[in-house]
Amino acid sequence: MPVLNLNKTQRRKLSIFAKCVIFSFLAWALFAVSSNYVYTIKASMQYVNAPDNRAFHPLQSDTVNVRLEANGWQLLFSSFQSTAEVIQVDLSGLRSRNWVVFANQLGFINRQFPANKRVISVSPDTLYFDFSKQTERKVPVKALHRLQFQKQYDIIDELRVSPEFVTITGPLDDVVQIEQWETDTIRASNVNGDLHTVVHLKHNQRANISVYPTAVEVDIPVGEVTEKILEVPLKVENGNQFSSVKLLPGKVRLTVMVSLRDFTKVTAGAFEAVVNMDDWVEDDIKNLPVIITKKPEYCKMIRVEPQNIDFFVRR
Repeated sequence: MPVLNLNKTQRRKLSIFAKCVIFSFLAWALFAVSSNYVYTIKASMQYVNAPDNRAFHPLQSDTVNVRLEANGWQLLFSSFQSTAEVIQVDLSGLRSRNWVVFANQLGFINRQFPANKRVISVSPDTLYFDFSKQTERKVPVKALHRLQFQKQYDIIDELRVSPEFVTITGPLDDVVQIEQWETDTIRASNVNGDLHTVVHLKHNQRANISVYPTAVEVDIPVGEVTEKILEVPLKVENGNQFSSVKLLPGKVRLTVMVSLRDFTKVTAGAFEAVVNMDDWVEDDIKNLPVIITKKPEYCKMIRVEPQNIDFFVRR
């Protein structure tokens, strides 16, 4: 590989040239980030000041394109932002009409952004709404949880929620689609006893639906658990087309996790294990898989032995 040999004067000239290039690049970069630019972001909408006693359906998507003017620094930092923008939309104008114009709300929207960013426009500029009569419905509350237990502890009974039902109000078409309302996720670690907490309901994503109350009490029964081994007789489903079906073995061994409180109450009769002869007739499988069709709600299945059964049939 040839080596470039430069004398002292040439090296000095090269050094000056490199410094000029670096200085020019820094000057250009400083000018670029100091200039203002117009760019577009997507933002989801959060409706505020909705009129009372008027249920409404938005007739467009819940996201809009927002055109912003900002300097190069803000544009650069915005490109690293991972969270989506959310803008509030004032619906007080729906008391007298069925549309909202963004051009009339630019001042309100600009106050939601930093002073060094300016909202130029929002597209689409006009939002349309369809109104209908409000209706009420009571739906059950579903408590969500993500708990980490101490070893040999777990939930041992049904969660108790108070109140069990909440009242949702909104347009009939929307209300009838809601079967339950979830809470925020209850989180705890190293749990070894009953939990009692007040938890808020999940934030309402639809501005045309209101929920009352907005928080509930949740009791989670936690206790010590242990393994229990049971032998459960196997049953045959869809075997009437044969004169007889012989299963080998005729029972399965279940290893389950049960609470110490219910250890003696949990018996083989609380479980049902079946094999389905249609699996053989339709798929010609050699061994029938064991299916557990019934078990107590707060028993955890650890093992099923064997998981597949040999059989003989007489047609």
